[in-house]
Amino acid sequence: MTDGIKVASIDDVEEGEAIVIEPDVVGQDDGIALFHSDNGAWYALDDTCTHADASLADGWIEDDEVECPMHTARFCMRTGKVLCMPATEDTRAHKVEVRGDDVYLFPGEAPEEE
Repeated sequence: MTDGIKVASIDDVEEGEAIVIEPDVVGQDDGIALFHSDNGAWYALDDTCTHADASLADGWIEDDEVECPMHTARFCMRTGKVLCMPATEDTRAHKVEVRGDDVYLFPGEAPEEE
């Protein structure tokens, strides 16, 4: 287990918004979308929708779900599970941890079950 990567401060992402952490920062081919849900929770998913080449960070966020901006597929931000068509493949969720005012990402490490 790693200590994570500091990727943002809590003030960097408003509730109901997301940012993309670039591939060179997270050490993988795809960026990771870091979400600050409108319920105050933090989540991270692989950024590219599994249905089409669209950024989930540009999607619509409600509670713990994100809707792809291209074809309206929805994903659970807690688990990465696909919730509706046209997507049929889950995306990968990553562990996020808030320490004080800093947000840490653990690329490739699954979030802890709630």
